[in-house]
Amino acid sequence: MAVYNVKVSTGDRAYAGTSDYLYITLIGAKGESQRTLLDNWGKDLTRGKTRSYSVQSSQPLGDLLLLKVEMDPLQLLPEDQWFCSKIVVTTPEGDVVLFPCHQWVSRGDVVELRGGPALKLFEETHPVLLEHRRKELELRKQSFGSDHHPCMVKLAALFTIGPTETFCLYSLTINLYEHKYIHTLHLISSSHKMYTTDCKIQVICVFPEHSMEHWKDDDFYGFQFLNGVNPNVIRCCSQLPAHFPVTEQMVKPFLQEGSSLHMEMEKGNVFLCDYKTLDGIPCRDYNGKKLTVAAGLCLLYKNPKDELRPIAIQLQQQPSEENPIFLPSDGETDWLLAKLFIKNSDSIQHQSVHHLLNTHLVVQGFALATLRNLPSIHPLYKLLIPHFRNTIHVNTLALSDIRSEDGFFNQSTIGMAGSLKLMARAHAETTYSSLFLPENIAARGLQSVPNFYYRDDGLKLWHIVQRSFFAKEMVDIYYPSDNNVSRDSELQDWIEDIYTNTFLENGRSGIPQEFLKVEELAKFVTMVIFTASAKHAAVHNGQFDYIGWIPNNPMMLCRPPPSTKGRSSMETLLETLPNQATTAKLLSPICNVCQEVEDLVPLGSYPERFGEPLSRLNLAAFQGDLAYLSEEITKRNSELLLPYEYLNPAQIENSVVS
Repeated sequence: MAVYNVKVSTGDRAYAGTSDYLYITLIGAKGESQRTLLDNWGKDLTRGKTRSYSVQSSQPLGDLLLLKVEMDPLQLLPEDQWFCSKIVVTTPEGDVVLFPCHQWVSRGDVVELRGGPALKLFEETHPVLLEHRRKELELRKQSFGSDHHPCMVKLAALFTIGPTETFCLYSLTINLYEHKYIHTLHLISSSHKMYTTDCKIQVICVFPEHSMEHWKDDDFYGFQFLNGVNPNVIRCCSQLPAHFPVTEQMVKPFLQEGSSLHMEMEKGNVFLCDYKTLDGIPCRDYNGKKLTVAAGLCLLYKNPKDELRPIAIQLQQQPSEENPIFLPSDGETDWLLAKLFIKNSDSIQHQSVHHLLNTHLVVQGFALATLRNLPSIHPLYKLLIPHFRNTIHVNTLALSDIRSEDGFFNQSTIGMAGSLKLMARAHAETTYSSLFLPENIAARGLQSVPNFYYRDDGLKLWHIVQRSFFAKEMVDIYYPSDNNVSRDSELQDWIEDIYTNTFLENGRSGIPQEFLKVEELAKFVTMVIFTASAKHAAVHNGQFDYIGWIPNNPMMLCRPPPSTKGRSSMETLLETLPNQATTAKLLSPICNVCQEVEDLVPLGSYPERFGEPLSRLNLAAFQGDLAYLSEEITKRNSELLLPYEYLNPAQIENSVVS
C-alpha cells in the first residue's frame, strides 16, 4: 500500500470556500489511484486555509503526472463554487510535487492539474503528458477562438468571450460602486446647477480639490501633460510644424527675458502637443447640431523656474483667419476656451487610445494569445497569466456599458463611432518601438525635462522588470540559448497570434512575427508585463484626481471651438461645458473605476506556480526591488506639493482589472 499526503489550499478571496464534496485522483507513470473523497472532521474547504489528507494506492504510482479534481454537491444545497489555489502532494518516496490551480471549480467540472517543473513542448517525453498538453490547448482554442478579437476595429466578438479561469466577483463589486455613484451624481444633476458663474461647484459630494482650485492656472495645465493621466502626447519641439506659424513676436513676452523662441528650442525648453490624429474624425450630434473636436496644437515652454506653461494654441491643423493662434495675453475667457478645447482633445485621445486601446484591449490580445497557445505547464504561461487576471471579463463588462446609448464614449464629443475610427487610426500608426518606454521617452526627446515623475518612476519600474525579473534571470533558466527559443513551437505560435490578431499583421509597425533570440523574447515579455501593470496604472489611477473635475479634463464640449478672439465671456465658457446630466454620465464611470475593491493584487504578488527554487529566488528578488522603489517614491512624494503616486509599486495592480 502506497500512501500519498495531499495538502489542499483554498484561495483567500471572497466566497472561495465551499461545503461540497471534493474528490481527487492521482495519475502516475505506473497507474492511478482510486477516486478518493477528501473528508476530515469539520469543514474542509475553508477560505484561506490548507487541509491535509491521505490518498492511498495499492501500489506506487511512479512519477506523478496529473491530478484530477472533481466536485459533487453536498445533499441538495445550491450551486457552490470553490476557488482552489494549489494542491501539494508528497509521495511515499519523499518527493514534493506542486500542482498549481488558481481557478474556480464548479460542480460537474473535471479539472486535470499538471505538476512538476515548467517545460517547453520539445522537452516533453511522456505520451500521457503530451496528450494532456494537446487537449488543454484544444479546449482553450474552443473557448477563446481567434474570432474573439481584442481590437476595437473588430469589436463585436468581444461580447461573446467565454469564461476565463481567474474570473471572480470583481464585477459585482464595481457594479455596487457604480450604482452608488450614478445615484449620487444624478441627484446633483437633477437638483443643482453644476457650475456657478465662476465655474465653482456646489459641493455635494467629494471632488478633486486641487483640480477644482487650479484648473485655470497655466502651470498646473502644463504640469498635467507630464504627470497627469495622459503623459503620452507631449514631445520636445526643436522645429515648429509648417502649419503652426507661431512667431517670435507672439511668444516673446512669455519667454525668459533676453531669449528667443529659437534659442529656447535649441536648449530643449519648448514642447509640443499635437492632436493631428483627431483631424477628420466625425463627431456626434447634440441638440440637433454636429459637435466639433479640436485637432489642435499646443506649444509649451519650460521657464527658468522649471514650470511648464502653454504659450500658444491653434485649435485646428491648418492655419487661417478663422483659426487664430491663441496666446496667454488674450482675454481671460479666450485663453481659457482655447485651453479647454485642447484638454477636450487630450481627454478623448487619452480615454480612447492610450487607456482603452493601448492597455485594456492590447493586453486582452496578449491574454487571448496566451490562453490559445501556451499550456499551463509552459514557463511563459506561468509567468504571464497573473498579469491577465480578470482582464477579459472586465473588458467585456466595461465595453458593454460604454457602448450603450448613455455610455461613457457616447457622451464624448466624437461619440462611440468617432472613437472607433480614432482607435483604428491610432492602432494602424502604432510602432513596435513606441511600446517600449525607454525608446518612447527618447523618441519624444523627454530624457532630461525636470519634474517628469511618470518618466522617472516608469523607467525605474521598466528596468526592474527587465533586469531583475525576466530578462536576465527567468529567461536564462528556461531559455539558456537562442536554440531553445527558436525550437519552442508554442512560443512561435504565441507571437504569431499576437502579430496577426492583436496588431492586425501590420508589417510596417515592426511587431515581430517570430522569436529567434533570447534577447528578443526578454524584451517583448518585459513590455507585456509593463503594459499590463505599470502602463495601465499610469493612465488609470489618476483619473479621479484629474478628470473628476470636468472643466479640467472635459470629454465633451457643447459649442464649436472659437474662431475669433475677443468675443467670448464667462457665459460662453459655461455654455461650452457639458450640462449637469451629461456631466453626471461622464463622472459616474470615473468614480466607479477609481474605487478600491477588495480583490486587487499589487504588482509583484504572484500566486505559487513555479516550484523550481531558482525561479522562486528570482521572484523574491523582484519583490524586493519593487519594495525598495516604493519606499523611494514615498519619500520623494512626501516632499512634493502634488505627489505623483500612480507608479508606486504598492499601488499598481498586477493586471488590467478596471
